[in-house]
Amino acid sequence: MLDFFVSQYKNTSTIQIILEFLAFVLGIISVFCAKKENIWVFPTGLISTLITVYLLYEAHYFGDMTMNFYYSVMSVYGWYKWTSKKTTPNLKITKTTRKEQKMGVGFFLLTIIITYLVYVFFDYKLEIPNYIDIFTSGIFFTGMWYMALKKIENWTLWIFGDIIAVPLFAYRGLGMLSLQYLIFTIIAIFGYSEWKKILNNNLQK
Repeated sequence: MLDFFVSQYKNTSTIQIILEFLAFVLGIISVFCAKKENIWVFPTGLISTLITVYLLYEAHYFGDMTMNFYYSVMSVYGWYKWTSKKTTPNLKITKTTRKEQKMGVGFFLLTIIITYLVYVFFDYKLEIPNYIDIFTSGIFFTGMWYMALKKIENWTLWIFGDIIAVPLFAYRGLGMLSLQYLIFTIIAIFGYSEWKKILNNNLQK
C-alpha cells in the first residue's frame, strides 16, 4: 500500500506534492466541519478546492477541474447563506422539498452537459474514466448545492459520489486524493448520522 502511494510521486515536483498535501488536509478539515455544522467548512473548503483546481488543470482532468471550480463558487455562496441573518435567518437542517428535488435532478443533468462540453472545449479524448468523471461531477455539484441550503440529502450524494471517486483517483495515479475521498466517505456517513439526529430533534420541538 505504501509503495502504491510513494511510486506515484517519484517524478512529481516538491511544490506539487506540498499543494496536494495542503488540499488533502484542508479538504478533510472542511468535511469534518460540515459534519459538525461549523461555518469553517467553507473557508477551508474554498482554499482546498482552489488548490485542487490548479492541480487538476495541470493534470488535464478538466471535468474534475470544473467541478472544483464550482465548489469554490459554492463555498462562497454557502458561506453567505449560513451567515446571513437578513436573507436566511436561523438556517436549519431540513429535508428537500419536492421542488428542490426536481431542481436537484435538473442541476445534475445540466452539470453533466456542461462538464461534457468542457471536455469538448479542451478537445480532450474521452475514455471511460472521463465519463465516470462527468457522472460524478453531476452528483457532487448537486450535493454541494444541497449543503449550502443545509439539506440532509447532501450527505447521501456525497457518500455515493465519494465511493465512486476513490477508485477513480487511484486509477489516475492521484493516490493522495484517492485516500482523501476514502476519508470523505467515512466522514460523510457519520455526517449523515449526526445531521439526522439534529433534524429529528428539530422536528420534535
